[in-house]
Amino acid sequence: MKILILGGTRFLGRFLAEAALANGHEVTLFNRGKSDPELFPEAEKLIGDRDGNLESLKGRSWDAVIDTSGYLPWIVRESLDLLADAAGHYTFISSVSVYDELEEPGVDEYHSVGRLSADRIEELKTMEAMEAIQQHYGELKYLCEQEVERIFAGRSLNIRPGLIVGPHDVTDRFSYWVNRIAKGGQVLAPGRRDKEVQFIDVRDLADWIIRLVGSGETGTFNATGPETELTMEEVLNTCRETVGNRAELVWIEEKFLLGHEVQGWSDMPLWIPDSMNMKGFHTVDIRKALAAGLTFRPLSDTIRDTLAWEETRDVPEKKAGLNPEKEKEVLMDWNEKGL
Repeated sequence: MKILILGGTRFLGRFLAEAALANGHEVTLFNRGKSDPELFPEAEKLIGDRDGNLESLKGRSWDAVIDTSGYLPWIVRESLDLLADAAGHYTFISSVSVYDELEEPGVDEYHSVGRLSADRIEELKTMEAMEAIQQHYGELKYLCEQEVERIFAGRSLNIRPGLIVGPHDVTDRFSYWVNRIAKGGQVLAPGRRDKEVQFIDVRDLADWIIRLVGSGETGTFNATGPETELTMEEVLNTCRETVGNRAELVWIEEKFLLGHEVQGWSDMPLWIPDSMNMKGFHTVDIRKALAAGLTFRPLSDTIRDTLAWEETRDVPEKKAGLNPEKEKEVLMDWNEKGL
């Protein structure tokens, strides 16, 4: 099968290309050629930019397209118009962030989504791309989905992943916990021990998507994990067991953390405070994906491989996670109060 990947050298795109090549597919990568251009010498590489420079895609044809880099519907539409008669199948990588009203668990593919007014969409078109995406990431992803479904009606696959983790994840979210626990000592652990969390190893996601593309699957699928309930305590304990140290987890109540201006998700990756009333975000229904063959490697493998990759990086400032001095301050205050 001839597969065109829009992206293909960063994180999910990287592993999609790797999985496609490993399964004997003929792969073409379309991107700006700036991120790891030396990767995949066996793949065809087309240089361009989705925002106004699609020339290298013209006059070509593929069996399938996988879109890993679509965020703004008006830009996605340009690629879709060009590829409508040049590809038989189109896979769009969306996000569970499209959903709204997350107070209740069990968010399935039919759950309500966030929407934007026509006036607001026009306003966003006048803004810098990154600013628009940051303000309305989920709503814009849903509009991209609609464009795909309109132009590739009956021949499109829409994947809504949760948090994607593993090697080559530069967001520093999951890796914060791997790195922090590997350092040892007292580790600030947030809120309830039994707080449910969900995420998926990028390699499991990529392998599954390539299988679906190969079989011509269509429709919308939530894609996160694992198959059974996973708690914050299980994640952190598995980190301790996998890295093999004696880090001490100090579980601190949500109210105390918020009182010390410790933020969920950014300071404490994976953790969303109960007070935000978003239980649905980490309890997404993945039964449809499981029925379609989604499987998961052991959490310990993800932790071990993430740590091995992290040890090759030289990044002075992380994008997520609690500042060490702030953590020390909060832990000291908690310990002094004897809570």
